[in-house]
Amino acid sequence: QVQLVESGGGLVQAGGSLRLSCAASRSIFRLNAMGWYRQAPGKQRELVAHITSGGSTNYADSVKGRFTISRDNAKNTVYLQMNSLKPEDTAVYYCNYCNAAGLLIGTSWGQGTQVTVSS
Repeated sequence: QVQLVESGGGLVQAGGSLRLSCAASRSIFRLNAMGWYRQAPGKQRELVAHITSGGSTNYADSVKGRFTISRDNAKNTVYLQMNSLKPEDTAVYYCNYCNAAGLLIGTSWGQGTQVTVSS
C-alpha cells in the first residue's frame, strides 16, 4: 500500500510563506506525476498544482505566480512552496498521484497538513 505523508503546514499571517513536503513510500513515485490538492471547510477538494515525472508543472489560476511545486525523485518527495499567502488559501493540503493532465489516479489519501492564513 502506498503511503503519503504530508508535513509543513501551520499558522501564518497573510503575505507569509510556508513550504509543504510530501513523502511517498514507494519507488513508483519517480514514474508518476504528483499533485497537491487542498480542501477548505465546506468545499470540495481541488487540485492546486501538479508536476509530471519529467518536471513540467501546472497551477490553478488562484495560486499561479505565488506557489511553486517541485520534486526530488531521489527522496520520493514532492514540495509546495507557498508565498504571498492569502486567507483564502486556508485549507487542509494533500498530495497524491495524478496523470500528466492532472487527473487523480491515487486511490488513498494521507492525513494532510493544515494551512491556516490569518488576515
